[in-house]
Amino acid sequence: AFNSDGFEIGTGTSYNQSGINYVGYCWKGGGTAVSNTDGTLTSSVSANPDAGFSIVSYTGNSSQNQTIGHGLNQAPEMIIVKNRNDVANWIVYNHNLVTPNDQYLMLHDTGAATSGGGSTWANTAPTDSVFTVGSGFNNTNGNGDNMIAYCWHGVDGYSKFGSYTGNGNSDGPFVYLGFKPAFLMIKSYSHAGTHWMILDTERFPNNPNETATRANTAHAESADFNHTTDFLSNGFKLRNNGNVIANATSYKYIYMAF
Repeated sequence: AFNSDGFEIGTGTSYNQSGINYVGYCWKGGGTAVSNTDGTLTSSVSANPDAGFSIVSYTGNSSQNQTIGHGLNQAPEMIIVKNRNDVANWIVYNHNLVTPNDQYLMLHDTGAATSGGGSTWANTAPTDSVFTVGSGFNNTNGNGDNMIAYCWHGVDGYSKFGSYTGNGNSDGPFVYLGFKPAFLMIKSYSHAGTHWMILDTERFPNNPNETATRANTAHAESADFNHTTDFLSNGFKLRNNGNVIANATSYKYIYMAF
């Protein structure tokens, strides 16, 4: 159950096995979803514009240049889409990728950014009212399929969606956020074989933060030098020495920080 002050869980061993430690990441939407007709496809949206977050449900039609209202007051910088009816990939849009080449990442995968050739985001960046999907791509616009999208944009002092280039050095890049992060997810978009690394201050509040989970695997969390990151008052600094997960020389990374 989703309640006004938290959530309740059942007995499933994926989230409530006796004696096992779990972590949950929660974003507050806008309550009961409302109909949104800003796009060519009517969507059902629960939006929290102040926090730059919305949950968007829509039905695909497999046609090109379909727009979906997202309920926010500025363009999303990060979108995660999933087809709810079919076995399909988790598709990730990020504003640091090359929109004219229709690039996307997959949340469950270690691959580099891939071009959808216009079928993913229809070579069109999101606007302050809609995002666009293409045709022939079941992952974002399955014909007659129920789709779900999670949309974010940065909010000063609260969230940021940016990029940096690794230097392969234990004195790694410093990334300015304007706030101390509590949650950080990092992924290389230039090179394959790199995980979606997640660090947070709830599990590991002290620097250096080395305890990471990975969004793309079923592995338990791990604590090692490959994840070493300092969470600072105004951003974060990479401390791992050349590891491909977050700081390989010349690798380009995106991050989402809250």
